[in-house]
Amino acid sequence: MQLMIQTFHKYSGNEGDKYTLSRAELKEMLTAELGNYLGNAQDREAVDKVMGDLDSNNDGEVDFTEFVILVGALTVACNDFFLEYNDKGENKEDKKK
Repeated sequence: MQLMIQTFHKYSGNEGDKYTLSRAELKEMLTAELGNYLGNAQDREAVDKVMGDLDSNNDGEVDFTEFVILVGALTVACNDFFLEYNDKGENKEDKKK
């Protein structure tokens, strides 16, 4: 939890409100911290989509609660990926027997 909080505040407040991520701060965070997890974070449309999905109150910024939704969604997606990956690996082992 501490890492999640530190990561948010590392980027929030570089411009404007220190408790929210602007579009530019969100883009910087996505690029630096998440790499390709969300597709091409350098792509304006990709950043706009993430911003639109996260900004539930439509204030043009992402607050910490909205950020946590991103972290949760990514965690679920990664878990699903690894479950599927492991299932495929087990099926290969079953076929060898």
